[in-house]
Amino acid sequence: MSYRLEGSILEVCDCNILCPCWVGEDPDNGVCKSILAYNYEKGHINGIDVSGLTFALAGIIPGNVLNGNFRVVYYIDDRATPEQEQAIRDLYAGKFGGPVGDYIKLFGEVISIERVPITFTVVEGKGYLRLGADAEAELAPYTSATGRVTTLNDSIFSTIDGAPAYVGKASKYRLTIPSLDINLNLEGHNAIQGRFLFEN
Repeated sequence: MSYRLEGSILEVCDCNILCPCWVGEDPDNGVCKSILAYNYEKGHINGIDVSGLTFALAGIIPGNVLNGNFRVVYYIDDRATPEQEQAIRDLYAGKFGGPVGDYIKLFGEVISIERVPITFTVVEGKGYLRLGADAEAELAPYTSATGRVTTLNDSIFSTIDGAPAYVGKASKYRLTIPSLDINLNLEGHNAIQGRFLFEN
């Protein structure tokens, strides 16, 4: 059993800029209400091709990120075949170990697994994410005086370990999850973009 997944991430939360989780500090609001989406540009899970699909999770980090106990909802791309969906479910149930398995050890509870239409785009550094009717975000990175994208490297916590994170701002961030008592509609909060390669 193995996997190799390569693509882009979009991440947004209700912390200010930059989200303290990335440097191991407590969230700005005591808890962090966030979305993280992985677009599999190419990849496979246990021999099943999942190229072109997106997986996302949204929920609450109840304190310092290193202490775990996240409460999350999983979102699976509704374009996935039953076979692809089961492969993604198995991956995020920890069945295949590796970097994804290490990450989900931080999850205390998966509230539900939803199958929804997902829109994920990154064009010239600007990202857009939509998860069914539950979430929507527009993101753009900060840039240097010469136009280079601002990056964060070698942080104590990362959802894309070993890769630079592109630090930015979400001009729009909406998230509604009644089961977690989340109802956000914000502007100007933390956003992260990046590239990932997960394999085991």
